[in-house]
Amino acid sequence: MDVDPNSAAQEAAAFFRAAPPLRDRGRVAASLAAFVARHSTGNGGVVCVTSGGTTVPLEQRCVRYIDNFSSGQRGAASTEYFLKAGYAVIFIHRRGSKQPYCRFLPEDSFLDFFELGEDSEIQVPQSHSTVVKAAISNYRKAIDEGLLLKLPFTTIFEYLQLLQMVATSMNCLGHRGMLYLAAAVSDFYVPWESMAKHKIESAGGPLNMQLSQVPKMLFILRKNWAPSAFCVSFKLETDPNILLQKAETALKKYGMNVVVANELANYKDTVVMVTSNGRRTVSRNSKEDDLEEQLTDLLVKMHSEHITQPNSEDHQKWTS
Repeated sequence: MDVDPNSAAQEAAAFFRAAPPLRDRGRVAASLAAFVARHSTGNGGVVCVTSGGTTVPLEQRCVRYIDNFSSGQRGAASTEYFLKAGYAVIFIHRRGSKQPYCRFLPEDSFLDFFELGEDSEIQVPQSHSTVVKAAISNYRKAIDEGLLLKLPFTTIFEYLQLLQMVATSMNCLGHRGMLYLAAAVSDFYVPWESMAKHKIESAGGPLNMQLSQVPKMLFILRKNWAPSAFCVSFKLETDPNILLQKAETALKKYGMNVVVANELANYKDTVVMVTSNGRRTVSRNSKEDDLEEQLTDLLVKMHSEHITQPNSEDHQKWTS
């Protein structure tokens, strides 16, 4: 079923009008404008990587919320490889999710990476020193050279406002921009005006709540916010029998350049890249390898072709 452009635009506008304002919007806008301006000249690519899962608050003064499964591992790893490939990266990430160059720190506590030496001096054990030094060096290089901008979110409201801001800001980059949408985005939410202002009382008995459908922002993004950008979305399913069909539908319905199909049972080991030219399976060679290294390498090559051949049939379809 095709998306009606007028209806999609109206639903998106209504969502943003009713959403609580983004915190520190002015500061975020200024940082974003400066970052895009810095990379608006030259030939290098700029990619927005979204990472982690959005939450759906059930109360305005939120105590309870519905969460989306995502550790942020794919987004964090992909950010590292995009930086390595020479891209500037805008990293829209869930607070508390995996971060670039921090993926190999202990999950329980980063303190496990340190020990006390003589005179209570803090030291990094020899077994960890190479990893820690490389992480610090790569992270500082990305920050000091102005190649990484990190923008955090928690709720679906914050995420979509950030995505709109970033995509519209990147529109000036034309074909040099890429949107790599790896975040797990809620499909349903509680409208702000319908939400309880305070903690929902459990004494009231069973809770009946109707969720609204989140507007199809991918269509608006592709059509209005950044029509010339190279767009990559992700489709995660638990049922392998419907995964590729859903990915094909998303490719056509929203005009994506690539839809990365991944099954929950093996998403760390293999994905299928679905494009208008067919399908390509990407698998990691061993447990020590990152699948994201191969994935981003292929996408960088495809993006390069998108930049040099902007008059392709797909591009004309979605910018006409």
